[in-house]
Amino acid sequence: MASVVLAAALVLGGYLWSLATAFDGGRNTIVGALPLDKPPRPAAAEKSLNILLMGSEAGNSGSAEAAPDMMMLLHLPGDRSGVYALSILPGTSVDVPGYGARRLDSAMSLGGVPLTVASVQNMFNTPVDHVAVIDFEGFRGLTSALGGVTVNNGEAFSSGGANGDYFPSGPITLEGDAALNYVRTGQGFTDGDIQQVKNQQAFVAGIVDGMLTRGPLNNAVTARGAISDFAPFLSVDAGLDSRTLGSMAVSLRSMRSQDVHMFALRTSNGAGADGGPVQIADPGQLAGISGALASDTVADYVQAGTGAD
Repeated sequence: MASVVLAAALVLGGYLWSLATAFDGGRNTIVGALPLDKPPRPAAAEKSLNILLMGSEAGNSGSAEAAPDMMMLLHLPGDRSGVYALSILPGTSVDVPGYGARRLDSAMSLGGVPLTVASVQNMFNTPVDHVAVIDFEGFRGLTSALGGVTVNNGEAFSSGGANGDYFPSGPITLEGDAALNYVRTGQGFTDGDIQQVKNQQAFVAGIVDGMLTRGPLNNAVTARGAISDFAPFLSVDAGLDSRTLGSMAVSLRSMRSQDVHMFALRTSNGAGADGGPVQIADPGQLAGISGALASDTVADYVQAGTGAD
């Protein structure tokens, strides 16, 4: 019996080492991604984690030229009872350190990932612990590895171009190029960027559900292939390595798809200092989210419906 247990442990150890090697060897590391100057973290939120997730179709994740098309602040409460994903429109007006009121997505061209992180920290007066920038091209292989991603599409639409796809309303399954077209389409909606944010949220929720319900990590070949294909399209801060992700996975081991909560920062149309269009964040909601992050009560805030989109 001891020999069987030891053999199983060695196989499992080799499997996990293989996955870790695939991730650490394939990812891109953003030097100095996290600014040294951070807002203080209150004692009540000491065990919580905040991760800034950005998506771009520029094909060069993490570079100063890759303006984000998708931005989400992922919050993990101290008790790891779930994941709370707050979508932020890239055109939202924020205080960009050293530049004043600007569109949030302009921070990338002005100072790259570090300035973008600093701007989000200023916005909510909360520290960002990790940052990840995803090149949308990586979604093609990831959805194929999962055997497709099912989303509940709120509004029927067609993506542009000669190779465009039609997406009917209701539950649909996305894979390959269709998945890529789904997340990057931002034109033709009745409410513009808002519907694109909803589509991106639905897509992320579909990926999480696929990972949790179909268990691709149980298959060594599938898991290593998925990680190897996706990692080159992912740029992260130096601290977001396989060991850190493994620790997060253990702390979230009881999580189910219903424990992933999506909401969005409400905005209204406005004009920036240069006269260009910007989105103005709802001040009441912004203050409420900031307070919930500081007290680690985002779960209560969302459950109360105050933060719901």
